[in-house]
Amino acid sequence: MLVRPMTGIFKDPPPTSIERNPIQAVRQAMLRPLPQRFYSEVGTAARGAAFVVTLDGKTARTPRRAPLALPTRVAAQALAAEWEAQGAAIDPATMPLTRLANSAIDGVACDIAAVQADIVKYAASDLLCYRAAEPRKLVAAQAAAWDGVLRWAREALAARFILSEGVIFVEQPASAIEAMRTSVASFGEPVRLACLHVMTTLTGSALLALAVARGHLSAEAAWTAAHVDEDFQMQRWGADREALERRSQRWQEMDAAARLLALLR
Repeated sequence: MLVRPMTGIFKDPPPTSIERNPIQAVRQAMLRPLPQRFYSEVGTAARGAAFVVTLDGKTARTPRRAPLALPTRVAAQALAAEWEAQGAAIDPATMPLTRLANSAIDGVACDIAAVQADIVKYAASDLLCYRAAEPRKLVAAQAAAWDGVLRWAREALAARFILSEGVIFVEQPASAIEAMRTSVASFGEPVRLACLHVMTTLTGSALLALAVARGHLSAEAAWTAAHVDEDFQMQRWGADREALERRSQRWQEMDAAARLLALLR
């Protein structure tokens, strides 16, 4: 078993912690005194069908004392690299993959169906379906960034969505929602599902998240697509430094989710 100090590094999350603001969680962690590094050697080891991170030969554990286990060796090695990179103190803010895995194991795994349903709920009012009526430049920018993803969803997922102008809610066809439900259901492993959920909540789009997860879009392209409206407003009225700072912080979470998901394939 891992020594007790680990429970002070990552706050014990509730079952729904994956839905929390990831940036706020980081800030809260940063307010606490950083614990001292208590291990010398970091490694990975096979444990049944999974691969665990080891600290001085012992299995690392999540805040709820579950083994810090990943479905693939390369994913476990990526987490191990975060632990190895720590200096005299352990800083959770520099360990996004470990934080995400902890949330998946301690939270998502407890109610996979609820997390899958939440992603499908995003699809029912997906960002990509709500278009501006004007100005022309914004209309064109949205079309350039979003139409290809909707076309991919029709062809690859058999999900045909209806577009709406403005913010008036449009009910999507039951067939589209069912197709999204089927696609999301294929993410039954907790860590993969956690990555998909993080990308969905950060972009506001289940379609963008699935496009990244299925290899249709890069994380960078999806991130740009998710901020078409915000970028247009900044080009028109000037950059908002605070907004850009918040976006940069959120991007770190998006990037971590996409990188970890790629290591789980």
